[in-house]
Amino acid sequence: MSIRLIDVHKAFGEKQVLTGFSLDIEEGQTLSIIGGSGVGKSVALKHVVGLLEPDSGEVWVDGRNVSVLSQEELYELRRDVGYVFQFAALFDSMTVNDNVGMGLKRIPGWTPARISARVEECLHLVDLDGYGDRFPAELSGGQRKRAGLARAIATEPKYLLYDEPTTGLDPVTTAVIDQLIVRMRSELGVTGVVITHDMDSAFRISDRIAMLYDGRIRFEGTPDEVRGTQDRVVRGFIEGRPDLLEVAS
Repeated sequence: MSIRLIDVHKAFGEKQVLTGFSLDIEEGQTLSIIGGSGVGKSVALKHVVGLLEPDSGEVWVDGRNVSVLSQEELYELRRDVGYVFQFAALFDSMTVNDNVGMGLKRIPGWTPARISARVEECLHLVDLDGYGDRFPAELSGGQRKRAGLARAIATEPKYLLYDEPTTGLDPVTTAVIDQLIVRMRSELGVTGVVITHDMDSAFRISDRIAMLYDGRIRFEGTPDEVRGTQDRVVRGFIEGRPDLLEVAS
């Protein structure tokens, strides 16, 4: 089973963001979607969990057409697809424990004791043992990212969607987050989709990399294939060379 986006179009007013976006995400891999700021990477990702609906095209997750699911079916889908928001999106008035456990309270039959045990397990997986009683304001930026990841894995999802997981972090903290993303795949068997413009990070964590440009996928391949491509747009982006992008356009 896998995630498939098929000829997805999405506009906001007069602005066309996705113009025929198609991508297959194979189970058991980590795929990074790269591209410049504002090109629609996060827009594409939000279609997978039904936070946005396509103007046309289809989004399928494990054989389910996301745009036609009922609200209850969306809740079920989101238990299989964890979402790590760009700025963690933790609730400031709630402790880390409560933030991580909030999705578990929707699952029928889960007792407070079971929820507490799962929360503790998730915090251990992201190296936040002992931080459960703290509030988000008491955490560093990297710790908030890790708490957001703990919340995303709490329901034991098959897929994890990461929206700019290393934005605003220093190089050392970025490397820690990258290691956690790799750990999610190797230890939990989670399929990952990572939105990023950080090429060092993308090369470290990815089995495959896809570049979004002009509303659709411009290039997809392994990290080595991306490094070796002669496509001027891809090279201009990964090498930080606007002169190549200008020639290509």
